Order: sequence, then structure tokens, then C-alpha cells
Amino acid sequence: MRINLSKKKIKDPFVVKVQELSGQNLLACYQCGKCSAGCPAVSQMDILPNQIIRYAQLGFKEELLESKSIWICASCMTCNSRCPKGINIAEVIEALRQILLRKREDHLKVEKLSEAEKSDVPPIAMVSSMRKFTS
Repeated sequence: MRINLSKKKIKDPFVVKVQELSGQNLLACYQCGKCSAGCPAVSQMDILPNQIIRYAQLGFKEELLESKSIWICASCMTCNSRCPKGINIAEVIEALRQILLRKREDHLKVEKLSEAEKSDVPPIAMVSSMRKFTS
């Protein structure tokens, strides 16, 4: 796999949003791995804490948002206390969770339903369906 690094990639809206929500400078991480070495949940993660930071630095949005690691993190803050650069990795992981939760895509597209379909369905069922199938 070839990765092209550029200032544009580092200033990608996704990277900027992660830094903004977490309050962390992702580029401060030099990948020492101390965060991953101390993480009690690392055996269950598909992307290790230091790798989460690297993926975020590189703008790997899809890989991060599809990762089970952001949900496995227990926010115990061990990674934060071990980081020699003072990066709060748990806050970065929480920022990733927030980005995913804020996405809130409706799977039921009301505007695409015909008038006949709309009249056959009780309004409360439509509202309930929209809530239920919103990620």
C-alpha cells in the first residue's frame, strides 16, 4: 500500500476535527508505544492506541471509524499517564467516537417515500423507524 503524505493530508478536515474535539496535537506523538504497552485492553484491540494516533495523523478516517478499538477503550487513562509528550490519547479516542456518533445518517429517507406510502404508515411508526435506524 502506498501512502502519500502532504501538508494537505495533515490539514484534512477529519484530522482537524479530531484535534479540535480532543484538544490534542496529534503531530506531537513520535510513536514510542508506551501507551500501547500499558493498555489493559490492548489484547482485544484491532488497532493499538499508538496506531490510532498514527492513523489519525495520516487521515485514515474509514479505518479508524470502522475500528472496534475506539469502542473497546475503557478510558482508564493509563495511556495518558504513560505518554512522555503529554498527549491525552483517551481524549483522541473519545473524539473519534463523537465523530462517528455525530454522523447520524438516516437510513429511512422520508423524502423518497410516495404519498401513498406516507399515508399508509402511522406517523409515530415513521418517527420510531427513523430513530431506530439512525446510526
